[in-house]
Amino acid sequence: MAIFLGIDGGGTKTSCVIGDETSVLGSGTAAGSNVIRLGEAKAREALGAAIRQACAAVKMTPAQIERTCVGLAGAGRPEISNLVRRLLAELVSGEIEVVGDMVIALQAAFGNGAGVMVIAGTGSMAYGRNASGNTLRAGGWGFSIFDEGSGHWIGRSAIAAIMRDYDETGEENSALLDSVKKAWGLTTREQLVLAANAHPSPDFAALLPAVLLAADSGDALARSILTQAGTELARLAKIVIRRLFPDGDQVPVAMSGGVFSNCALVRQVFYNSLRSEYPNCSVNLTVIEPVRGALELARKGAKV
Repeated sequence: MAIFLGIDGGGTKTSCVIGDETSVLGSGTAAGSNVIRLGEAKAREALGAAIRQACAAVKMTPAQIERTCVGLAGAGRPEISNLVRRLLAELVSGEIEVVGDMVIALQAAFGNGAGVMVIAGTGSMAYGRNASGNTLRAGGWGFSIFDEGSGHWIGRSAIAAIMRDYDETGEENSALLDSVKKAWGLTTREQLVLAANAHPSPDFAALLPAVLLAADSGDALARSILTQAGTELARLAKIVIRRLFPDGDQVPVAMSGGVFSNCALVRQVFYNSLRSEYPNCSVNLTVIEPVRGALELARKGAKV
């Protein structure tokens, strides 16, 4: 029986699944393994932890794995894909394929079919494929260029909104401020400013739960940020639809990533904004797990 491994190497979480030709046998999770953001040592540690957990769940060893496919941001850069391939070669046996995170997400949602996938995790992007097999992306160019709607953008926007509110009112009584300070273990607004401007930059994406908590309590600043996130993510989808599907009719659209899975407000705004311009598009409201796409690609590669 051939054994395959699929890995989703995100910036916040690493997910992996082990399976045979037809079934998922076990899974594992660990901290983020994005080598661009976290470095080689942390990526190696997270990948190893997730793989060991999955193997232990099915009483197998990494030496039994025939083929592995990993999806991660930055895989299009040879220096990144080569590094990740080398790290995995230390952990598993067999062939190793490294692809972009959008590739495994698209595979998980649509298989070989057409559609548009919008990812909102630590970063954000939209990626689509039409019936002719042509592909197109929008966004995903890095935090300093374009990552609207992502966990990083939400966290950074929360601090910007807090400081703008303070400038305008001179008050420090928002639920968002209290939630963000607590998340970073701070006690004053001044400490928050210093932490946000620190070098290297802090993990803004880690503030997503704090923003969600404030929004759930009715905080207007938090809800405004999440509403804008949904609008911006829909904008990414619209760009891909407009350029890849000229008639815009009945385009399948799917979502993946922690922002979508954890925030109903973002999902609803995304859906409403997208359907307002493309009323016939078909939006899958179930958030997709890209790691399943990585497993499918590992299986497919073995059959070539």
